[in-house]
Amino acid sequence: MTTRPVQISFRHMTVSPAIEEEIRSRAAWLESFYPAVVGCRVLLEVPHRHRRRGRPLHVRIEVSLPGEDVIVNHEPTLDPTARSTPRKSDERDGRHKDAFVAIHEAFDVARRRLEDVARRQRGDVKTHADAT
Repeated sequence: MTTRPVQISFRHMTVSPAIEEEIRSRAAWLESFYPAVVGCRVLLEVPHRHRRRGRPLHVRIEVSLPGEDVIVNHEPTLDPTARSTPRKSDERDGRHKDAFVAIHEAFDVARRRLEDVARRQRGDVKTHADAT
């Protein structure tokens, strides 16, 4: 268990106890991949002045480790060339409309990064041979 409690912030959206509980369980899940987690901060944000239906969710996770932090910024998957009047065809992936899916995907990215940190610390990182 983390030495500090999980800090959860909501911006431009109402606080949801179900989402808070999901985030706390996913933060505890991260510790099975890297037990030395010191703390975790999560920010959930709906973009301000967002005109699209479905309100995609931005998820930012900051996992504090001894000596370094792992930061994940999980953005909605919208095509950056979207027109000012968005259409359904502009959206690459509509799964981010659901907050739980966005949270799971962001925590999956955090897990992979924690596994990378653990491999680096153990010295399990592969090195490439010189091409000479």
